[in-house]
Amino acid sequence: MEMKAKRKLSENVLDKFSIDFLRNQVLKNAYGNDDTVIAGLDPRILLIWYLFAGIVPWFVSNLWFLMGCFILVLVTTCMARVAGLVLLLFAVGVFSQTGYLLIVSLFFGGNASTVVPLLILTLKVATCSLASITVFSGLDPDRLSNGLMWYGCPERLSFSISYAYRVLPMLMEEFQSILLSYRLRGNPPESESLFGKIKYLCYQVKVIIHAFYPLMLNTAKRSRTTVEALEIKGYRYAAVNKEVKKMKLSSMKVTYNDLLFLAFSFLWIALSILFGQLF
Repeated sequence: MEMKAKRKLSENVLDKFSIDFLRNQVLKNAYGNDDTVIAGLDPRILLIWYLFAGIVPWFVSNLWFLMGCFILVLVTTCMARVAGLVLLLFAVGVFSQTGYLLIVSLFFGGNASTVVPLLILTLKVATCSLASITVFSGLDPDRLSNGLMWYGCPERLSFSISYAYRVLPMLMEEFQSILLSYRLRGNPPESESLFGKIKYLCYQVKVIIHAFYPLMLNTAKRSRTTVEALEIKGYRYAAVNKEVKKMKLSSMKVTYNDLLFLAFSFLWIALSILFGQLF
């Protein structure tokens, strides 16, 4: 009974990490957060906030200031309702870069003089990563493109970033179709024993590698169709026309919530700087 329970638990875990699950998590993070507080803010305000939270911590080594910035971006990440898979990848990435060094230094005779610099580096990486997750999960492709265009970003560059968001569902769908076609034509090894599970894992990695070229080829074909449709609709003319650009950016407006968000962030950072000077 115990072996059956363990096998059933492992099967449930593997079922959750299917292609459909990964696709839903990615799409939820990119398109499913329109009703959050962060998504309701003006994209220009979010981009300014992101520049501060993503650049300034790298030039500061005060522990109190970095802890204050980390707590701020952690709160905004919770407000943005980021997908669980993205948070898991964030935790694994931070731990694999700097977090494990904290544990290693403690086990091999490290003291406070060793831990503090590593903690500062970890806080810098975590703060910038969470700021990126917060902003890009709260901005849909159109709002992100409009915000970049308002700051003078070239139209083609802003459209490329927006199109990268839009092509994401197509990539996931195409990737799933190619994997299913390989599975229909292939003969996967048995995965009952431990050696069989290792062989099955190697087989899955091999299929993913083989699916890369068809994925890029099919995506390129669809991208060409999209570009031709944009050219027919007069995309290049609209990109350089000032009236069209003005109409496109007229929907952006700084509201009371934007000012409140900036005021709270400024106040929190000021308190962090004050604590850093006092302690």
